[in-house]
Amino acid sequence: MNARFSAPVKRKRAVMKDDLRGVFHRLGSRHVHGLVAVPLLLIAAMFAGCGGGGGFGPVFSGNTTIDLLATSTANDQLVQFPLTLKNMTLTSLTGTTVTLFSTPVSAEFIHLNGSLEPLATVSVPQGIYTAASAVFDGAAPVCVGLDPSSREILIDGALNGPGTPTVTVNLPQPIVVTGAGMGLVLNLQVSKSAPFSGGCVKNLSVPIAPVFNLTPLPAIATQPTNISNGKIVGLVGVVASTAVAGSQFTQFALSVPRGYWNGNPPTLQVSTNGGTVYQGIVNGGDLVTGMPVEMDAALQGDGTLMATRVAVYNTDATNLSLSLGQLLMPGIGQSTVDGLTTQMVGELASMDDEFGYGSASFGVSSQFTNLQNLPFAANFSATNQVPGQNVLITSNASLVNGFPPSPFPATTMTLMPQTIDGTVSAVSTSGGFNIYTVTLAAYNLFPNLASENPRPLTPLTNPNTVVVYADSNTQMLNTNPIAVGSVVRFYGLVFNDNGTLRMDCAEINDGVPE
Repeated sequence: MNARFSAPVKRKRAVMKDDLRGVFHRLGSRHVHGLVAVPLLLIAAMFAGCGGGGGFGPVFSGNTTIDLLATSTANDQLVQFPLTLKNMTLTSLTGTTVTLFSTPVSAEFIHLNGSLEPLATVSVPQGIYTAASAVFDGAAPVCVGLDPSSREILIDGALNGPGTPTVTVNLPQPIVVTGAGMGLVLNLQVSKSAPFSGGCVKNLSVPIAPVFNLTPLPAIATQPTNISNGKIVGLVGVVASTAVAGSQFTQFALSVPRGYWNGNPPTLQVSTNGGTVYQGIVNGGDLVTGMPVEMDAALQGDGTLMATRVAVYNTDATNLSLSLGQLLMPGIGQSTVDGLTTQMVGELASMDDEFGYGSASFGVSSQFTNLQNLPFAANFSATNQVPGQNVLITSNASLVNGFPPSPFPATTMTLMPQTIDGTVSAVSTSGGFNIYTVTLAAYNLFPNLASENPRPLTPLTNPNTVVVYADSNTQMLNTNPIAVGSVVRFYGLVFNDNGTLRMDCAEINDGVPE
């Protein structure tokens, strides 16, 4: 795929429990190579021997509902990594194999950098699992860069290098499956999965061999606050079906957008209740099939989602197409924009469409409620949009003689949160905010595209720098203190403030080497 564009009694027994946790911790990932089979068998015997008589360990009985969740750890080198797996299995301590899914499932992993999205729900026999495996079914990591000869913007889907792609699923420690429900996080290690040694060039050949870490979700909270305890944020999709029970309880199915090589995204089951906040509609009864939504939700133990916030930016489901991705460049005449690094719903919008926004309604994701507290004007419009910003575009256009119109008329354009990975060059505080000045890698879309496309109405004066604002609501998931020189991932809304990139930050994670 090539397209060019211009420009996560009983003291003794308690001690034994603590010791057992330590044993699991020290085992690390060696179980993958079978080096700790004897110690693990001893641990299993301890569970079996003590559990039935009021012992210290969990009692394995029956099955546990497992929510398999997708996420990724990535820098900014790739703009998209859609990937499909044919199947996935867990292998227990005794050698029993359990299938997590047997039909292909897909996800686009770059937009999940530091976020979660459900992949599958399965009932698994309780026990200790020491290995996992999966079968590859296709991927298309995508970069954006400059063609070295023409100096044109190039979007290139990497062609797989020599050999048959393999999938590695690492278990940093044995997985203990117990209780009524739990989550497992499948974390794609992007840099290891598709090692780009150079820039983005035409007919790029990269040895694609997906590498995942599979870990238990630390907790599923009743009222989760971040990805470590079951909160799903910024989930975008289209309502596939609805069901109403009573006056305050609505259920709906959500179709997640697809991209290249991820044609089997899951359909998610969502519930709402009296605590669900609606934005753009009055209540759940206003949801109709085909309507695009952006939502936050609490993961439930049975694999469903409880919506905490449901936002609708376009209430017209007629001929709906939805595209989500980073803007590539403004078009000639400043009334169009060429392409998105896109995921899509509908048959019209794709990565290489030109979108016309002359009559579009511009807005900002309502996930963020502190915009009025920021020390700058946090707005998104036709005059301050810049390449690299993450947007949600909806359209209600019809086909013209069997083809999409060009330019593709946008009905709405909404600024959406995104993750940046960069090096902290300055740290300060002001007005209740911790402020981090972040230097981006040259391959990040903001500096990459600004160098060849200085055409926005409000061009960037320093496109390789983002000023990040974090307040008391920002989720600090980083393991090391942030200081000058730290490489950190920041998730939030990126605004163009009179030529300066500024982020309203919702979450901070450890960074990925650039």
